[in-house]
Amino acid sequence: MAGSTNLLAPFATPVFRRIWLASLLTNFGILIQGVGAAWTMSKLTSDASMVAMVQTALMLPMMLFALPAGAISDMFDRRLVCILALLLAFVGAMTLSCLSFAGLLTPWILLGFCFIVGTSMALFSPAWQSSVAEQVPVEALAPAIALTGISYNVARSFGPAIGGVIVAAFGAIGAFVANAVAYVPLLIVLFLWKRKPEPARLAPETFWRAIVSGLRFIRYSPSHRLFILRTAAFGLIGGVAPALTPLIAKDLLGGGATVYGVLLGAFGLGAVAGAVVLPWIRKRCSTETASRLSAAAMAGALLLVGLSRNEALGILGMLVAGLAWTTVLTLYSISVQISAPRWVAGRALAIYQATITGGVAMGAIAWGQLVNLIGVQQALVTAASLMAASIGLGFIFRLPDLSHAPALTSLNRADPEIVLDLTLRSGPIVIEIDYVTPEANARAFYDAMQKVRRFRQGMGAYGWSIARDIADATRWTERFHSPTWNDYLHLSQRATSAGREVLEDVRGLLEPSTPVRVRRMLERPAGSVRSTDDVRDAGGSMVTPVGPRADGT
Repeated sequence: MAGSTNLLAPFATPVFRRIWLASLLTNFGILIQGVGAAWTMSKLTSDASMVAMVQTALMLPMMLFALPAGAISDMFDRRLVCILALLLAFVGAMTLSCLSFAGLLTPWILLGFCFIVGTSMALFSPAWQSSVAEQVPVEALAPAIALTGISYNVARSFGPAIGGVIVAAFGAIGAFVANAVAYVPLLIVLFLWKRKPEPARLAPETFWRAIVSGLRFIRYSPSHRLFILRTAAFGLIGGVAPALTPLIAKDLLGGGATVYGVLLGAFGLGAVAGAVVLPWIRKRCSTETASRLSAAAMAGALLLVGLSRNEALGILGMLVAGLAWTTVLTLYSISVQISAPRWVAGRALAIYQATITGGVAMGAIAWGQLVNLIGVQQALVTAASLMAASIGLGFIFRLPDLSHAPALTSLNRADPEIVLDLTLRSGPIVIEIDYVTPEANARAFYDAMQKVRRFRQGMGAYGWSIARDIADATRWTERFHSPTWNDYLHLSQRATSAGREVLEDVRGLLEPSTPVRVRRMLERPAGSVRSTDDVRDAGGSMVTPVGPRADGT
């Protein structure tokens, strides 16, 4: 495991310490509002699916908007993105408070404002979590990521119980006002944070291009695809516990708001325990082994909660479920966030978050409908069986151990010679690279170029192909394109140490006496051709790459 194993090491950094403490209060507020919303819904309607949809309304925005939010966090100042998101959440919480005070809440209005608050958190979360790397030294990054999860789970441990007391004493309006007030400390701390933004080396990507780049990175990153798949499966099944907790409290245990809060508190306390023991687990177990053990523990916990009508056993089951839940999701989050290159960190994390929240949100709908058909107890037993069966996924889709960040690197090639006037929107830009390799190396060269293909496509290349000269069997041409000159400049700055190793493997198979030839061409160059000799080339000022070539092109 790379970096520090001391869970408390990030607290030595003042800015992280202040933001973490303020975010803890915000998390308390969110959990308190969740209790108020879920309990209010159970009073407004007896439809179990509507009660479960409170969880859906709060988490569905993460699935819908996390990727755009991740793109925004990679494109703009993450501190300002966080502030904007929190202001939206504050306005939504205050409006919900006013509607509750006026007695105007209906099931659909309640779901609508839960959706608004969820949307603000969808915007906030990628910016906040990807900014952790800017707050702590790199060796403290893994425990800092774990601590962000602990912040939420500490609130989960005590917030629901506090929320239950608030709802019992002051009604739902008390929970909604408490949530609004809890946003204020974090807003203040973020306003005071003197973040030092990295100087922009290139013009930012366009919004839609940034989204596409994030999706392409995941598509062409086999390890990240595995984590996304396993996260979706775990969230879809395991999300039954938080989604049905109000019904477990009311229908299985015969309790009220206080019992509901205690059950959520037990789940959160188990989650804190999972985060605390995670460094110990990471040192002794592979990611796959920890995932399988956690799935087995979650299955047993769901079975215990479903079959027992005893409050103490129900609390124990929720405690174990919380421990398993956080162990898996924090482990996956650390793996995704540490292994993703910085240029796409926000989007990679957003896709991961969209997957888990989308799984929980869709699962909540499905579990709510299943409860209407077969009851709470049988739904939990079914979930336990599916969770146990999911252990088999590890034999088909085995998770890798991702424990270090891919270092950005450069192949130290000079900037290309450019004689055309180009703007950032000029394009498409076509890149052709000629290689000469001995015929005896042809198979090995072709296999190595397939790795180059995945690397180029993950970094943003389109239309990749490799061709062999029919008149000279030693000559090969790699070809790909970027939509615009700005896209090509971004692609050229995205190499990692792993990408360099792939390219160096190819170079080791080439004819040493023949240099690699690179051609960069403007496709459909009508705008770069003078209509008459006395007319200046179209396109404005020439834009040249910043820094050395990072990917050999």
